[in-house]
Amino acid sequence: MVSLGNFYTLKLHKEFQYIYRKGKDAHSSTIVLFFLPAASNKKVGFTATKKIGNAVKRNRAKRRLRALFLEYSSLLKDGTYIFVAKQAIDETTHQKLKSDFEKVLTRLDAINKKIQ
Repeated sequence: MVSLGNFYTLKLHKEFQYIYRKGKDAHSSTIVLFFLPAASNKKVGFTATKKIGNAVKRNRAKRRLRALFLEYSSLLKDGTYIFVAKQAIDETTHQKLKSDFEKVLTRLDAINKKIQ
């Protein structure tokens, strides 16, 4: 497994499907977060569907999500996270994306405290 901060990245389809079925989800205009709390287990996955656009746009969307994730990773609770990029992520500013990111984390109570 590859490490992203203190988190391991999800790679297998069955891992993603398990979190989709068992985890809680929170939606915003640019991001969907699936979260499954677990003790001493830190995993993360990022996805972007073909609805977003070609490979360049999908990769850019995932890079933006990874960058925000690294910013917040020290504040996150243990568990498995899957961030799904929505179509609107392509035209969204960094500030709006950051507020959406924080919004979905607080909705699922996945963050320990807020960044000032």
